[in-house]
Amino acid sequence: MTETRFLCKTNKYGITTTFAVVVMLLLFMASCGKENKEVVEVTFDPENTYTLRTTDVSSLISDSGITRYRMNAKEWLVFGKAKEPYSYFPQGVYVEKFDSLFNVEASVKADTAYYWDKKGLYKLIGHVGILSQEGKKLNTSILYFDQKEDQIYTDEYFELEEGDKIITGIGFKSNQNMTKYKIFNSQGTFPVSDTARDTSRVNTATGDSVVVNIAKPDSIK
Repeated sequence: MTETRFLCKTNKYGITTTFAVVVMLLLFMASCGKENKEVVEVTFDPENTYTLRTTDVSSLISDSGITRYRMNAKEWLVFGKAKEPYSYFPQGVYVEKFDSLFNVEASVKADTAYYWDKKGLYKLIGHVGILSQEGKKLNTSILYFDQKEDQIYTDEYFELEEGDKIITGIGFKSNQNMTKYKIFNSQGTFPVSDTARDTSRVNTATGDSVVVNIAKPDSIK
């Protein structure tokens, strides 16, 4: 009886079946080890790949502990790994400057904007509009703002509203507060009430330039 039970557990059929299963498992594992693996290479372009994205931005900015600015942007992309790191506002940006009573005393808006941090340089594109603290209004299609040099400038057609007149031309350069500016290719001066002024002269500008000093003796570098 004992011998019969022992033989049932160790007969040739049982040993052969177990060995076959082990061999099949080993062959299966070996075939898996030789399986071709597809490697997908991802190219990282630091100039065009953002490292930070923020949407629906509404930020208050303080100066010396006092809230002086507010920035609104639909989308803010930061390209921190670029050779010259920059911020990009593809859907526009609007910035207000407050006085001590939180009244808006100056503002800047644009359809699209870039900002290079190391250079301290802004590039505003689209319907660019600036309202200065003195009440001057500047409208153009492309405008640069150099923080380090305290300059704003454009080579495009512009309209500058000052008091009861509008000055137009192609090419404008000014200090930040627009208290001293230089107009290139001046096209003329029009009353603010003249809503039918002709802007078709944008391509017929002369080579004249005008330097204007207003209020403060600040200089342009």
